[in-house]
Amino acid sequence: MTPKEKINLDGKNILVTGCPGFIGANLVIRLLKDLTGGLIVSLDNMNDYYDPKLKEYRLSLVESAAEKSNVKHVFVKGTIADKALVDSLFEKYHFDIVVNLAAQAGVRYSIDHPDVYIESNLIGFYNILEACRNSYSYADGEYKGVRHLVYASSSSVYGGNKKVPFSVEDKVDNPVSLYAATKKSNELLAHSYSKLYNIPSTGLRFFTVYGPAGRPDMFYYSATNTLVKGGTIKLFNYGNMKRDFTYVDDIVEGVVRVMGGAPVRETGEDGLPVPPYAVYNIGGGQPENLLDYISVLQEELVSAGILPADYDFEGHRELVEMQPGDVPITYADSTGLERDYGFTPQIGIREGLRNFAGWYAEFTK
Repeated sequence: MTPKEKINLDGKNILVTGCPGFIGANLVIRLLKDLTGGLIVSLDNMNDYYDPKLKEYRLSLVESAAEKSNVKHVFVKGTIADKALVDSLFEKYHFDIVVNLAAQAGVRYSIDHPDVYIESNLIGFYNILEACRNSYSYADGEYKGVRHLVYASSSSVYGGNKKVPFSVEDKVDNPVSLYAATKKSNELLAHSYSKLYNIPSTGLRFFTVYGPAGRPDMFYYSATNTLVKGGTIKLFNYGNMKRDFTYVDDIVEGVVRVMGGAPVRETGEDGLPVPPYAVYNIGGGQPENLLDYISVLQEELVSAGILPADYDFEGHRELVEMQPGDVPITYADSTGLERDYGFTPQIGIREGLRNFAGWYAEFTK
């Protein structure tokens, strides 16, 4: 167990990058509802990786939650790759907690668009680390500055790992996509900065996050769009895929708990800092066969009135070979999260996909 410093999030200045992205928006809404004071700064470049209207929709939900909250919310449009912008925000707001969710996502997109991954996931993350480093001063016997950096990693770091479930103790030195390589690099950079500059940091390896207003490039969402248009969905590896699907509310619960428990700063026998650093999996803990998952999705789409009961699902499926950069199975060992924070994901795919289908029916009216 990594010793933790408990942090009361109330009254703190919190930076959430990647809001109004999918996870970021849900996290900020949760914080606005739960906290009774403080400041949240959301930072996102609102890029067109997918339709910006969806981010604008999520931002409207964030702003609506902010109107009802005693927590002040500020949205800044910009990129973490802009060092001057990042530094100016740290200098102005003196953040206590930083949650870095901003990143270029997607395994397949990284094959043809490597530049944006280097810019956001490496240069951008470096800027966040530098800003955290430079936030510190020492006065009255205590540190001032960032008390906890929480950042998004990914289950993609496990690559073609055949040992299941995936454990944070596993060797992850052979990524099969540039996206995975950038996420593993984030973990290495965070570790070195934790060691050199005593920055408490926690990386979270997310496993296939889904839910209402999610990313349209994710399978459940893109498959829904395709079926609604009468198209054919492709099931890669001939449908022989398993994913540890994790509902967004479970992800947010895990992130909030982790934010409030930072790795403790300690000094080693050599007089130097013991890196206040940790990495955890957040996954559903129950890998689902892709064919079973799509069957539940189809049932919920019919139940929500999005598709007719007599829809020919079999006629709109195509079994195809594995695609580059993908892996056949993801399966999280989340015992560390349960041990250190008392949390295990609870929401199954039936409930999660039902919530998504209900939202989709309303959103596309």
